[in-house]
Amino acid sequence: MAMNWSAFKVRVLTAVFFVAVMLVGLLTTERMFFIVFSVIHFKCWIEYQQLMKRIFPNYLAVSPFHHWAIMLAGWCLMCFATSGHLKIGLIDISETAKYAGVLLIIAIVLGELFSNKRITLNNLWISGVGFLYISVSWSMLIHIRSGALFMPNPGSTFFDFFANVAHRKGYFIPVVVVASIWINDTMAYIIGSFVGKTPLNAFSPKKTWEGTIGGLICGVGSISIFSAIVLKDDWRIYFILTTVSVIAGTFGDLLESRIKRVADVKDSGNSFPGHGGFLDRFDSLLLAVPSVWLFLVAYSFITQIL
Repeated sequence: MAMNWSAFKVRVLTAVFFVAVMLVGLLTTERMFFIVFSVIHFKCWIEYQQLMKRIFPNYLAVSPFHHWAIMLAGWCLMCFATSGHLKIGLIDISETAKYAGVLLIIAIVLGELFSNKRITLNNLWISGVGFLYISVSWSMLIHIRSGALFMPNPGSTFFDFFANVAHRKGYFIPVVVVASIWINDTMAYIIGSFVGKTPLNAFSPKKTWEGTIGGLICGVGSISIFSAIVLKDDWRIYFILTTVSVIAGTFGDLLESRIKRVADVKDSGNSFPGHGGFLDRFDSLLLAVPSVWLFLVAYSFITQIL
């Protein structure tokens, strides 16, 4: 597959702007991180609903309340995932969001069941899948960023020390996950453009096995070497973490490609020239984040009982 230099330049310019915005969220405050991914959450939802309306005509009949309430319910889950770290004045948004989210879900179900229109449980299923696919994924990322996964039980002698370590891990791990996905995607595109010959699958013909394997090696290898040489940390943990991220991210990319193929569209949106929409840009993370979260939960559990 020959390199399209014109398309590559557009992709690079878009990526530079995109990376700058993302770094503001990743490398500054937890509040800014939450704001950036809240915007991403809503944009992904809007594109997901548009795709579902093309695939399932009945979904066109969902009420405006259903349309926005499911997104707000998902955002409430993201607020709850902050684990009490974000407050508005004296109000803990995680506690408030917990009850608001439950009420919104109940209202959506009741509204769909008792609507004067023809009852379509399929619409609830479609929204439920979107909730798992988008809202739960971003909530897990917010939970990782909060550091709550690594927080020891209060009352220990060194609790304050470990709380600081937990905050550092929560700050750094999202950067590692996003960086590994970015490196993998970029190198897979470049390597695939130069030496890619074997299509990865039928519904994503531009992706090749050569590019996929090259991206995996570059993504996992670069982060593992960086952790060993620069961070002087246990590179094996980062090797597993980035391997999980990149492999799950590849499946996330393929899943979104399949959805677009069924919806008969090239891109999920046009927010990023050369990259498509928000789902196009974050499809890898939407599966990588839950996979990393499950790995971290398992790792934290094992290290606590050993």
